[in-house]
Amino acid sequence: MPVQVQKVSDSASFPTQADVVVIGAGIVGTCTAYELARKGVSVALLEKGIVGGEQSSRNWGWVRQQNRDLYELALAMYSLRRWEELSSEIGRDLGFRRTGILYCTKNEADVARWEKWGQAARVQGFHSQILSASEANERASGGTSSWVGGVWSPTDGRAEPSLAVPAIAEAAKENGVSLHQNCAVRGLDIVNGRVAGVWTERGLVKAGTVVCAGGAWASRFSHRYGIELPVANISGTAIKTTRAPEIIQAGCLSASNFVLRRRTDGAYTVAVPGRGTLDITPRGMRYAIKFYQMYRSKIGKKLKYRLNSSFWNGPDAFGSWENDEISPFEKNRILDPAPDGELVKLAMKNLEREYPALKGIGVERAWGGLIDTSPDLVPVISRVERLPGYVIAAGFSGHGFAIGPGAGRLVSEIVMNETPITDISPYRLSRFNDGSAIRRPEMM
Repeated sequence: MPVQVQKVSDSASFPTQADVVVIGAGIVGTCTAYELARKGVSVALLEKGIVGGEQSSRNWGWVRQQNRDLYELALAMYSLRRWEELSSEIGRDLGFRRTGILYCTKNEADVARWEKWGQAARVQGFHSQILSASEANERASGGTSSWVGGVWSPTDGRAEPSLAVPAIAEAAKENGVSLHQNCAVRGLDIVNGRVAGVWTERGLVKAGTVVCAGGAWASRFSHRYGIELPVANISGTAIKTTRAPEIIQAGCLSASNFVLRRRTDGAYTVAVPGRGTLDITPRGMRYAIKFYQMYRSKIGKKLKYRLNSSFWNGPDAFGSWENDEISPFEKNRILDPAPDGELVKLAMKNLEREYPALKGIGVERAWGGLIDTSPDLVPVISRVERLPGYVIAAGFSGHGFAIGPGAGRLVSEIVMNETPITDISPYRLSRFNDGSAIRRPEMM
């Protein structure tokens, strides 16, 4: 696996019951388990592979509020605060730094869109700074482009994906969470129409509530129980460079043809924004109509499409299994899609063209990852009305790492029937069937 993740040890004994079972030890599942444990709830956190092994360690490492969907902004704002609290609360370095995020553009329409978004964001208490051409060029000094403007969000930040989730997982264990890796949940135990636990490859774990935070796998798992979770799993590519000089004051920079994050080890994480690959799959075809508007937007026009083995055995395949049989989750412990070689070359070419001081730096490694994407690019954080005791936290559309701490708190409040930190209606699963899930123009 090209992504290096800090190792976490399992808990000593395997549980036979818990108040809550959390499926998936990515950023959302791990934060959910941690928050529930701090409320005195007994939690079993079960992971088919390793902690943070899939998209939670493969993302850019951006922790931002700027340019979020306005329905998601309140949760993003809370998450930034939670990132800062967690660093001191658990006594471990998550790599989190509030070093700001800078967007620069050569397109006046981008500036107008950012300004319009900023006006709406201020109503919610978030403030960023629109930059003139001279201000943008000064903040991005050292580059070859002549920017027409930009936006600067000084309270945004970055964190280290390879460190953050394992660190939170260790803290969750210290608070009583029973963590078990290489332990796939094969299915739910349902008694009298409600969740009563999960069947795993190690046996039954009884629980009154199950949280599915399975990322790319959440839709396939939920479909076994007649639950329609429309998700498109888009394969992205990212790069870690060799160590390189620091070129900008901001921790993260977004330009039209590359993005970068300064890492704590002196290298950069680099990618080409908006580019990815969508596999043609049975589940993808099933939900195609719900993604019609997204596919026709500028997002869809940047995607590649392909047919490969994932059609038959990936997270978007069809197929059934029994709870006493080997499941697809055991056959695919860690999704490790190959990086797109063309995007690796393009990202490095664009970066070196913009910053000649970086010319000659190398690619230490490149990787791919599957991004579970919802039709409106807003996550599902929701109880499932037709199956009491089942909660879904998935479809984070590439935003899960940044808003994971807030999402974990929100899921814990849903489970405990507490007053939520923010309005949960934009995240309800039913929006995809009642006609309310519509792409907002400010994010197109």
